[in-house]
Amino acid sequence: MAKEKIKTLNELEGIVSNLKNAKKKVVTTNGVFDILHIGHIKYLEKAKGMGDALIVGINSDASTKRLKGEKRPLNKELDRAEALAALECVDFVFVFEEDTPVDFLEVLKPDVHVKGGDYKLSQIIEKEAVERNGGKVVLVPEIEGYATTKLINRIIEAYR
Repeated sequence: MAKEKIKTLNELEGIVSNLKNAKKKVVTTNGVFDILHIGHIKYLEKAKGMGDALIVGINSDASTKRLKGEKRPLNKELDRAEALAALECVDFVFVFEEDTPVDFLEVLKPDVHVKGGDYKLSQIIEKEAVERNGGKVVLVPEIEGYATTKLINRIIEAYR
């Protein structure tokens, strides 16, 4: 069932068009989501609460390596996508190859694009693309202590 929620950008373009024609509010977010943890889940639940449909874009394995280094991701892109798709609050998931979400946001034109509170609005590269297409960017406060990198470091320390 979760795999049915994993879509291509072309499929999502049609889905978003249908949602908007039905006057539904489309919310997007993006990230690596390498090790799914409670911080991610609370963040995604808050994002879902901002609209009718939540679409999560995840960085491909190649994109993640460029952004996080050669040792990441720990989980392959389709495994990460399926784990996210299994969450009730997530309506659709797709994998994108670029290092930023700007290209897919230009296509999907969400009503709301959500980012974690570890960013400042001025740091969000995609803000202009979202606003140019009539949407808004919303920051969700970071769930303290649940960053993936911190979790990985704790695991490393535990096994030294």
